[in-house]
Amino acid sequence: MRLVPRITTALVALALLAAPGCSKKSRVTAPDTRRTYGMGFSAIPPRGGDLPLVVQTIDLWAQRADFALLLIEPPWDSLLAGMPADTLVKGFQLGLANYYRSKGLRIVASIDPTNGLDRAADSAPLVAAGRSLTEPAVRALYRDYCLALDTLVHPDYLGIASETNLVRAIAPAPLYAAVVLAAESTAAAVRAVDPAVKLYSTVQVETAWGRLAPAGGYVGVAQDRADFAFVQALGLSSYPYLGGFTDPDSIPGDYYTRLTLGSPIPVMVIEGGWASTTVAVPSTPEMQRRYIARHARLLDAAGAIGWFQITFTDLDLTSFPPGVAPFATLGLVDVSLQPKPALSAWDAEFARRRR
Repeated sequence: MRLVPRITTALVALALLAAPGCSKKSRVTAPDTRRTYGMGFSAIPPRGGDLPLVVQTIDLWAQRADFALLLIEPPWDSLLAGMPADTLVKGFQLGLANYYRSKGLRIVASIDPTNGLDRAADSAPLVAAGRSLTEPAVRALYRDYCLALDTLVHPDYLGIASETNLVRAIAPAPLYAAVVLAAESTAAAVRAVDPAVKLYSTVQVETAWGRLAPAGGYVGVAQDRADFAFVQALGLSSYPYLGGFTDPDSIPGDYYTRLTLGSPIPVMVIEGGWASTTVAVPSTPEMQRRYIARHARLLDAAGAIGWFQITFTDLDLTSFPPGVAPFATLGLVDVSLQPKPALSAWDAEFARRRR
């Protein structure tokens, strides 16, 4: 359930901007309260097409973040029209990454090969053009774009497949097979020129627990680990309220740790959150605040390395496609950038020293 709204015009314009020691008398070791994970958001503003609002949004969340997330749907229209991948990256993502770095933020990139709001389908621009990732030529365009972005932007982490278990569960088998092939060829191409970047793919946590289609018992992510064996970190997509959890405290304490039990790998939440209004289950701003605090404990238990909300703000649905509605109130501030109760919980976790 990847949210990739169309805010390209404003972001293209933005691209042009350029612990205390223990007492010697004490034999008791104090618990380590530092966090293991970096925290961050993406550039998505409450309304698209408004450059000053994009900048204002980034400036607000950059004060409470270690990382910035480049959340990317390949510019399929331009790629299919023959525009070079490096030209497209230079005209958009490179400038945004430089803006983030000017604020002291490190970069995590996530490039999504399928439809973030409909995992049963190809990306909407590909469908509109009558094309598909199942075509070798389209997979080559994806590989070349990922390679150009890594070469020019140099992110710390690069994601090259998204919510793979959900794609496998609900998409036609040839599309899932195409995702595997695209990721394999992309990983080989990137590693040939950049052995330092950490590669990852993401899984949908509620699907792994059998709480989304197909509903049932715990499934895990062993198949994803086998099909994307090259990854050096496992990205997580986690929306417990869409999986039927009615209260943050009802989320199991091993919600993340069970996924890697017996097969350790660093994990980071690339997308997720808890709505502050009723979506699938009743919710309130106070419940969302409690989720942020609860989520931090789940990340602590997993020794996670990253936590992204994607959206810092709520979304004005007049600016986004209808499929965004279930994710419209995940923000820590509202559409007017006014704080919600969850912001204080996030700030409390961010204030913990990071190790």
